[in-house]
Amino acid sequence: MTTIRPARKEEAAALRDLAQRAYAPWIPVVGRRPAPMDDDYPHHVAAGEVFVTEREGAVAAFCVLVAAPDHLLLDNVAVDPERQGEGLGRTMIAFAESEARARGYGELRLFTHERMAANIALYARLGFVETHRAEQAGFRRVFMAKRLG
Repeated sequence: MTTIRPARKEEAAALRDLAQRAYAPWIPVVGRRPAPMDDDYPHHVAAGEVFVTEREGAVAAFCVLVAAPDHLLLDNVAVDPERQGEGLGRTMIAFAESEARARGYGELRLFTHERMAANIALYARLGFVETHRAEQAGFRRVFMAKRLG
């Protein structure tokens, strides 16, 4: 069973390091460092927006959930490359859906770079629908949403 809990203040550096490892393979695809590599993890942790799961005493995956007035934003999901293939990404996304419902939201939203085709396909398989594409913060992004029943 996977336990997911809020990140602790002292884990901010580990979150940053995990994001570096998880997103590094995307640099040649995107043509620059993906935004999660340079995110402000101490801020997200302090705001209570980061949730983690551990394996063998270390953070194995995390997600960043940002509350908006009419939806919950899955701002980031990252899995340690050594743990990829264990279903942790899907587990974190399912947690985000559950958390959105528990907070009374009817919709979970996310975005990804338009060149991250594998991610777009995964999100579509999980029930997310593309809503639009736009440039944001210098990145060409695909915006997706999932209605929650």
